[in-house]
Amino acid sequence: MGGNRELGVLRREAIYLWYYLSIQFRQIFFYWVLGMVLGSAVSVFLKDHIHNTFRSLGEKRLGVVGIWIASALGIASPLCMYGTIPIAASFSKSGIKDDWLAAFMMASILLNPQLIIYSAALGTTALFVRIISCYLCGVTAGLLIRAFCKDRQFFNFSGFDEPKSHDTDPNIFLRFLKNLGRNMKATGIYFLAGIALSAVFQRYVPADFVRSLFGGNEAWGVLMAATIGVPLYACGGGTIPLLQAWMADGMSMGSAAAFMITGPATKITNLGAVKIVLGMKNLVLYILFVAAFACLTGIVVNMLIFAV
Repeated sequence: MGGNRELGVLRREAIYLWYYLSIQFRQIFFYWVLGMVLGSAVSVFLKDHIHNTFRSLGEKRLGVVGIWIASALGIASPLCMYGTIPIAASFSKSGIKDDWLAAFMMASILLNPQLIIYSAALGTTALFVRIISCYLCGVTAGLLIRAFCKDRQFFNFSGFDEPKSHDTDPNIFLRFLKNLGRNMKATGIYFLAGIALSAVFQRYVPADFVRSLFGGNEAWGVLMAATIGVPLYACGGGTIPLLQAWMADGMSMGSAAAFMITGPATKITNLGAVKIVLGMKNLVLYILFVAAFACLTGIVVNMLIFAV
C-alpha cells in the first residue's frame, strides 16, 4: 500500500510539473524560434554592414556623440562576447577610441537582436526597460572611460586577430540555415533548462516568497535580484522563462531590470572573455560598475513605475 501511495504522489507531482512546463513552453517557444531566425538573419545578412559602419565612424570627428552610436551598434551586433573581442581588437587597430569601444562592448554583452525578441515574451514594459537600460549602460560605460581614461589605455587587445567567419557557404540560403542550426544547438539546451527550472519554481516556490524577496518598491529586492543574477544566468533565452514566472508571482520591474543587467554582464563565460582584455584591476572596476548600474537602474525603474 505504501509503495502505491508513493507512486501516486510521484505521478501527481509529475503531472503538475508537466502542466507548468507545457504552459511555459507554449508561451516562450514562439519567441525563441523567432529570436533564432532574426539572430541568424542579422548575422548572415547584416553583421558585416554593422561592423563596417562602426569602423567608418572612426574617420569622423563625432566626439562624445560616437559613444551613443557605438552603444546602439553594440546592441545590433549578433556576436557573443568571445566573438566581439576580436572584432573590437580590429576596431581598435583601425583607430576607434577606447570610449567608443567600451560602449560597443558593454552594450553587446547585455543585449543583441536575438535576446530582444526573447524578451518580448516578458511584455512590452519589460522589453522597453531592457532595451533602454542596456543601451544606457553602454553609453555610461563609454562616458566613464572618456572621463577617467583619457591619458591611458583601458583595453589590451594585443594578440587578437579578427575571427574567421563560419558563414562561408556560397549558397546564401544554406548559409542562413547553417547559422540557424548553430544558434539552435548553442541555445536549445539552455532554453529547455530554463523552462524546466521555471516549472519547478512555479510548483514548489510560493508566490508570497517571490513577492517578499523581489517585490515592492524596495531597494532590498533590487539588490537581491542583482545578486542572484550572477550565479543563475547561463543564457539569455534560458532565463526568460524564469523571469516570466517570477514576474507573474510578484517580482517588481526594477528587480527584473537589475537581474537582466547583472546576469549577462557577469556570466562566467563573459567574465572570462572580458578579463582577457581588461586585466584583474580593470575587471574589478567593471564588476563594481555593473553592480552599481544594475542597482541604480532597478531603483529608478521601480520609482518611475510606482509613481505612475
